[in-house]
Amino acid sequence: MTEFDLVIRGGTVATASDTFRSDVGITGGRIVALGSSLTSAKQTIDASGKLVLPGGIDAHCHLDQPRAQGLASGGAIMADNFESGSLSAVFGGTTTIIPFAVQHRGQSVRAAVEDYHRRAGGKAYIDYGFHLIVSDPTQPVLKDELPSLIAEGYASVKVYMTYEAMKLSDRQILDVLDVNQRAGALTMIHAENYECIAWLTEKLEAEGKTEPRYHEDSRPMAVEREATHRAITLSEVAEANLLIVHVSGKDAMEEIRRARARGVKIFAETCPQYLFLSTRDLALPDFLGAKCMCSPPPRDPANQAHVWQGIEDGLFDIFSSDHAPYRFDEGGKLMYGPKISFSKVANGIPGLETRSALLFSEGVMTGRLDLNRFVALNSTNAAKLYGLHPQKGTIAVGADADIAIWDPERKVTITNDMLHHNVDYTPYEGRTLTGWPVTVLSRGQVVCHEGELLGKPGQGQFLKRFRAKKGDRAWT
Repeated sequence: MTEFDLVIRGGTVATASDTFRSDVGITGGRIVALGSSLTSAKQTIDASGKLVLPGGIDAHCHLDQPRAQGLASGGAIMADNFESGSLSAVFGGTTTIIPFAVQHRGQSVRAAVEDYHRRAGGKAYIDYGFHLIVSDPTQPVLKDELPSLIAEGYASVKVYMTYEAMKLSDRQILDVLDVNQRAGALTMIHAENYECIAWLTEKLEAEGKTEPRYHEDSRPMAVEREATHRAITLSEVAEANLLIVHVSGKDAMEEIRRARARGVKIFAETCPQYLFLSTRDLALPDFLGAKCMCSPPPRDPANQAHVWQGIEDGLFDIFSSDHAPYRFDEGGKLMYGPKISFSKVANGIPGLETRSALLFSEGVMTGRLDLNRFVALNSTNAAKLYGLHPQKGTIAVGADADIAIWDPERKVTITNDMLHHNVDYTPYEGRTLTGWPVTVLSRGQVVCHEGELLGKPGQGQFLKRFRAKKGDRAWT
């Protein structure tokens, strides 16, 4: 009889398509058996009364990015590196992260990737990949660097329509879309109209409207709607797949629905901040609204119902944190002072550790989502979109044993003290959730169990990711 390295016994296994009672046999870091009464194991975990789910994949998070003016950070210090960020992720049930290697203007993309490998090396508790960010699509970048890097396993490239140091013209976006599609990468896009934002910001500041609550006024839904429409049009012209990241509200959602209705292949992502935060949080007194500033911003509270509808009906393919960690101090959100204009405040909020549990509690436990839809949003769809499936994102024979064991009845009140990031606040302070991951495995190794850290930094591995190229039989 074969002896397993580890057997998870007695739990309810859920994938994106099925829910069933099964033991899970693990050997060599992979799932090698699913069945009843698996015996003869070196180690056993009793999962009776618990859910055995694929580890979460947070496919949109920012860690240890270099400082520079003209970015979302405004030059502020990013609080989390790969060690603290991946530690935070794993305690939230996430076993794979994909942060960004950022090309700054005048820099080669390959140099950015090499720098990011140095920043990540020996630090991560869990497996990770890199998205590429292109801010300077020169001919060498388009002809040589992007095709070669994509062929080496960097299967996703992000571009921006806003931020002074990051925005690309429509022509440049078309070039990147075309190169990515031919080489086999998915293009991600931050869709907000830069010129409108700059015009509105200047107008608001001239009127003395500089508090954090005016951040949303400077980036209204119309600004996101127009850019989303234009991004979709560009993808149609280039005949390229596109993912719209961090969709915040109904206006942009309507553009995506219209595009899909006429047969355009558009993917969409949203984030916890658009379900749980609103303009009320931006209006908190004593500059505390700055803690909830991100772009696109949280919208009017009534908008949350529209985002939930998109979660429920399949408009959104993936659910990511957009973790962008800045402390509420002089190195972070308050870098230019406690009373500065909203336009000078670093954009971004922490969320790696709370992402999955927020969706589970307010989605699954309220009946908005079934368990399989949760798994799809939390794990499987990201694995498929970004070239990791079936290695990641599912519980199946042959897949990596990246598993989060959830106690669906566990009540947890979120406080910053219980979290593992290096940020001095959480925007979800005091929120009580039902359901929490209690044991998390990465490639068959228990990394944390009941609040105790058992893993070590550096055990996470870099993941090469590949998608089908245009013209390939499996291309979509």
